[in-house]
Amino acid sequence: MKYYLIVGEASGDLHASHLMKELKAKDADAEFRFLGGDLMQAQGGTLVRHYKDLAYMGFVPVLLHLSTILRNMKACRQDVLAWQPDVLILVDYPGFNLSIAEFIHAHSDIPVYYYISPKIWAWKEYRIKNIKRDVDELFSILPFEVDFFEGKHHYPIHYVGNPTLDEVEEYRTTTEDSFPRFVADHHLCGRPVIALLAGSRKQEIKDNLSIMMEAASAYADRYELILAAAPNIPPDLYEKVEGEKHIKMIYGQTYRILSHACAALVTSGTATLETALFRVPQVVCYYTACGKLVSFLRRHILKVKYISLVNLIAGREVVPELVADGMNAERVRKELALILPDGIKRERQLQGYEDMARKLGQAGAPDRAAEWMIRLLRQKVRKRE
Repeated sequence: MKYYLIVGEASGDLHASHLMKELKAKDADAEFRFLGGDLMQAQGGTLVRHYKDLAYMGFVPVLLHLSTILRNMKACRQDVLAWQPDVLILVDYPGFNLSIAEFIHAHSDIPVYYYISPKIWAWKEYRIKNIKRDVDELFSILPFEVDFFEGKHHYPIHYVGNPTLDEVEEYRTTTEDSFPRFVADHHLCGRPVIALLAGSRKQEIKDNLSIMMEAASAYADRYELILAAAPNIPPDLYEKVEGEKHIKMIYGQTYRILSHACAALVTSGTATLETALFRVPQVVCYYTACGKLVSFLRRHILKVKYISLVNLIAGREVVPELVADGMNAERVRKELALILPDGIKRERQLQGYEDMARKLGQAGAPDRAAEWMIRLLRQKVRKRE
């Protein structure tokens, strides 16, 4: 069968590449065409456009690049229709992907599957109308989404588990790496590691990195401070790190850094879940400009109490969240002290990670998603016959 996939950022590229691997294992005739990244390209098929050309975040960046976004959207629509896949698989990235879904649904009979459902439970809940109308099958990776979509909106979905479980488990079971080797490879001092994960988007890094560095610097005499630099980010965004001798920057090795870290400062997103699955205590940091306004909007517009996946999955506060005007260097520093070795909140947070992991369930999300997708597509073919 022919599979057309669309992702818009690095995490989508990772998740989609694992899905493609499982689809190939179950469908010997699988063909792929996609808007994606390097990891998807490694699985084979045709890369139409790299996600780096699509990833714009925030009102102003989107406005400034609107003409480019619209051109990409038009080209994508035409390419899907021209290729006529057996299924269109959308991965997260709702602003772009829901528009594509609407067009494809209106202009073809190509089934639309959504893998990693849009987070409309947080905001823009009105998008449920678009999903019900334009998405044939929705595959969820967060357990609480079942109640939201099926219980609240009466829209059946498939909970397949969380692929981050698979990714972390695969790394931990296949990678042989000692702390002395890690220290030697990167010319470190051998002190315990505090990891800084400032995000995978340019705006996140611009907003958060300076504050995170300032907060962590208080511990530079006792700990090794390591910035996990995102591989898709231009080096000039990390220029401020170059002059800081007490902070080491390592590109594209987030899992390796987390496997040796004793604590972390993390921006919200998939990284909070990855950090938890490595059992590294963390402080979630998410500064934004106009902090007071953002905090007001968060209280009155967002539909959820938390922004980190750890707390959302657990259903309670496991990790501290310092958001908008609530994030400053002093507060980050104080919260970090509480989760370092001998910190009074460290053990409680680690216990919370175990509760969260139980709610996530077992690994195997890409395998289950691929199995469901192929089964549903084959049922559709049989009905036609």
